[in-house]
Amino acid sequence: MDNPRTVTIVGFMTCDSDILIAGGGLNGPSLALALADGGLNVTLVDAAPDGARETQGFDGRCYALALASQRLFQAIGVWPLLDGNAQPILNVKVTDGRAGEGPGPFVMGFDHAEIEEGPTGYMVEDRFISGALREAVERHPLITKISDAKAISQQVDGAIVTVGLDDGTSHTTRLLVGADGRGSGVASRAGIKRNGHSYHQTAVVCSVAHEKPHNATAHQFFMPDGPLAILPLPGDHSSIVWSTSDDTAARLAGLSDDDFMEELRPVFGDFLGDISLSGVRLTYPLSLSLAEHFVKDRLALVGDAAHGVHPVAGQGLNLGLRDVGALAEVVIEARRRGEDFAAVDVLARYEQWRRWDTTVMSAGMDGVVRLFSNDNPILRAARGMGLGIVNALPTLRRNFIREAAGLTGDLPKLMQGRQI
Repeated sequence: MDNPRTVTIVGFMTCDSDILIAGGGLNGPSLALALADGGLNVTLVDAAPDGARETQGFDGRCYALALASQRLFQAIGVWPLLDGNAQPILNVKVTDGRAGEGPGPFVMGFDHAEIEEGPTGYMVEDRFISGALREAVERHPLITKISDAKAISQQVDGAIVTVGLDDGTSHTTRLLVGADGRGSGVASRAGIKRNGHSYHQTAVVCSVAHEKPHNATAHQFFMPDGPLAILPLPGDHSSIVWSTSDDTAARLAGLSDDDFMEELRPVFGDFLGDISLSGVRLTYPLSLSLAEHFVKDRLALVGDAAHGVHPVAGQGLNLGLRDVGALAEVVIEARRRGEDFAAVDVLARYEQWRRWDTTVMSAGMDGVVRLFSNDNPILRAARGMGLGIVNALPTLRRNFIREAAGLTGDLPKLMQGRQI
């Protein structure tokens, strides 16, 4: 059941909450919990009906949570609700080759034992993350959740933002946060434009059961049309993210399950024995999309509303959770100092913090996609040599492992496992 509405005082006026978050996916509830733990009253607006994000059965959607993201979930009280359904990622293997021919001779391998902190990350199904966040949000006394409603208007008047919902109600707040995805209505209504391009690829997502154990190993197999990620799940199951050309993906989507598996098997290989489809198949068009600004007066963007990247390194949600940790830290610490936490000069600290990391990560993944998604023989040779060189140099290899675990850069306190 939704919590009762709260009231916060701004000068001689009252607001329904300190912060209103538009978007009930994964980043929105995570941010709500982080801010509420810092003593702020939060309204969370979710376009989906209550509980609709949690399917009864497995639907193929999974996330690779970097170790730093796991620490954030631990810090906001969500990880104890997830731990039993999480699969640690202990090893990562990266190869290059052609479909049906197997990987080339060079392999870049990462072993979590090479760093002291723990597993590189964890694989968790979307339904379990959504369920854990919903449970934590519902029991937090400072969060009001409004389900089955969407923000459709916003108006800044001095220190107050009035947000109109499609259920006919309006809500006042000091700060509006857009966590409403790549097509963010919050961003577009604020006049924030986006830059980017299509990769002319589509991700085919599903899960498979296999005969042999995966040994907690994630595989990234680069092919000319796009990469195939094989990611370990609890038990003898793995999540598949097959990025391929739009035309090939459309053809795969139209096949029966049996015919689809006949296409997947030669690409997947037989190193895990026979495989069978588990759950449904989903497709997602792939593109790069960056907002020109992450903040305006009384407004901030997080997650895909700020940046959408290629899933080649599984960093989309992890980048969003870094936004969550950084924005929560900036806002909470500004409030403790008696500052107007929703003023644009305060929010600029969040943008400065996150803009460089996001730009570098986006450019890096864009470069990897362009380098590996082709069949140029010269580039193929260079790619193989590069994988071999990284694999042969322990210091460089450990740096890659720490990057994959989300342990590099200027980390927010929550991603260090610390309270704000």
